[in-house]
Amino acid sequence: MSKKVVILGAGFAGLQVARRLRHNEFDVTLIDQYNFHQFQPLFYQVATGRLEPSAISFPLRKVFQKEKQIHVRVASVTEVDIAGKKVVTTEGDFPYDLLVIATGCTNNFFGNKNFEAYSFPMKSVNEAIAIRNRILLNFEDALSSTGEQLEEVLNIVVAGGGPTGVEMAGSLAEMKKFILPKDYPDMDFSRLNIYLVEGAPHVLQNMSGPSQRKSQEYLEQMGVTVWLDTIVQDYDGKLITLKDGRTIKSRNLIWTAGVMGNVPNGIAKDVLVRGNRIRVDEYNRVESLDSVFAIGDIAYMETKDFPKGHPQLANVAINQAKNLVANIKRLAKKESLKKFVYKNPGTMATVGKHKAVVDLPFLSFQGRLAWFTWMFLHLMLILSVKNKLIIFINWAISYFTNDTTLRLILLPTRKQMELAKQRNGEN
Repeated sequence: MSKKVVILGAGFAGLQVARRLRHNEFDVTLIDQYNFHQFQPLFYQVATGRLEPSAISFPLRKVFQKEKQIHVRVASVTEVDIAGKKVVTTEGDFPYDLLVIATGCTNNFFGNKNFEAYSFPMKSVNEAIAIRNRILLNFEDALSSTGEQLEEVLNIVVAGGGPTGVEMAGSLAEMKKFILPKDYPDMDFSRLNIYLVEGAPHVLQNMSGPSQRKSQEYLEQMGVTVWLDTIVQDYDGKLITLKDGRTIKSRNLIWTAGVMGNVPNGIAKDVLVRGNRIRVDEYNRVESLDSVFAIGDIAYMETKDFPKGHPQLANVAINQAKNLVANIKRLAKKESLKKFVYKNPGTMATVGKHKAVVDLPFLSFQGRLAWFTWMFLHLMLILSVKNKLIIFINWAISYFTNDTTLRLILLPTRKQMELAKQRNGEN
């Protein structure tokens, strides 16, 4: 009888495990709250109207439509029953022989309910679309706003100076320079202010000094106001209060300041570490649980080279998935397992056209070459040839015209909201 493998999450890690098990003797169930895989590194381009959400999303059933032993289930996990070896979801229970937790991360608002209620996070395609709607509606509102109200509309604040925050701020600055004056010729965009607020002494905290300095230089050249060593303390939807006492009037707080592990109920608290990640051994096995594994952003593995855990990057998730699949096959053959060893190929971030930073293990470079490197590597990570082509065409048009045609305000209809409530079991 085939061993039942249940995978929670269809991000980079979970999808990679399912794809690599599809031609083997395992019965695999892949569970995710969405019916599509999302390419998270390009959420900011959806949020700023550079790409349509369909370009960075790919239907899971399309991936596995010829694989009879791969079962896709769209559901929310309510509990992992370790004793009963089953996953309890909104669509029923799923027994397992081996469980792979690849649920990734969610937004960390650090316990502040106002941030959660009023800011705009960006950890899903839906949230990226919400930001796009907010940004575009901003400028429609600006046409009829005056005084303090106009100031609130034309101040956009990005909280968090990691790659997502830097890329988002840079993309907004390019909109301000190249696109908005053409869309709104009767509006004065010199009054549009873009702030990037970071609590650390540098942006891109995990990159090299030259890349940190160059990315900040790029942002400031593009007109972004960068405030370092600055922490957002509170927000009421109209006024941002900083820890040092300064305030910014704004209706637009884009939250990229923190993430935490998206741990399903049923996982013991004693295996959780800082950042709400699950502690695993060097085989990605959850401590004290032989048949439960965690990979990707949710997993915390201490090794000699990474004493504080691996970085939460797509490349780590993909490589952990590859190693885990090899170990699952070894388990079936009752062979010894192979430890996960990660060799960091480098990190990168883009700020704007011809403006990017790349850190390789023995080399750091910035500028035009870094920007083309960033574009090429991200394009190669896209799941399908069709999606690669769509993104390439959009990027080419944007490159030569400094414009896009994707600035659509698409608000949910009443029926869409009713469907969402039905799906979530609400009245």
